[in-house]
Amino acid sequence: MGKMVYLMGKSSTGKDTVYRELLKSNHFSFQKIVLYTTRPIRDGEKNGREYFFTDEDGFKALEAEGKVIEARAYNTYHGLWRYFTVDDGNIDLEANDYLIIGTLESYVKTAEYFGKDKVIPVLLTVDDGVRLQRALDRERRQEKPKYQELCRRYLADDEDFSEANLQKAGVLQAFSNENLEKCLSEIEAYLLNCK
Repeated sequence: MGKMVYLMGKSSTGKDTVYRELLKSNHFSFQKIVLYTTRPIRDGEKNGREYFFTDEDGFKALEAEGKVIEARAYNTYHGLWRYFTVDDGNIDLEANDYLIIGTLESYVKTAEYFGKDKVIPVLLTVDDGVRLQRALDRERRQEKPKYQELCRRYLADDEDFSEANLQKAGVLQAFSNENLEKCLSEIEAYLLNCK
């Protein structure tokens, strides 16, 4: 029976990098779960790779079909953006292990949907100053930087990933991503122990 590894952390903790490295790991053969979003596509992103990009009507249609597992809505500086997981027929925990990126809230809802015994939380952490610099560097590379949204997201993370919320969700172990190689080694050892 398969497991779902749920990668999460505050913005700019290196989730995308760790995700890509775990997909390449010789220790695992993860399948990808690509989330859906209504936010605009960023420079360098590709539909179906980072996210499936849709609009509000697309979200509502999937929700009406009963396919939305979990959804988060953010009132951003640029309007309402949704991120959501869809049971679109591509998830088979009887046959495969999966790797997914999300938030603490989405982890909780996904674990409720599939069963907590099948969803393994992996929380990434990074010093807040390092996170802020990473976020700023990434935003500067965008054709049209959205600094207000960067600030909103950065501040919201403190509440979303508070110690109380982590405890309530049962996410008790964190992995520091100050050094990528060390972080990956620790995560791989943890996941091998969970099998």
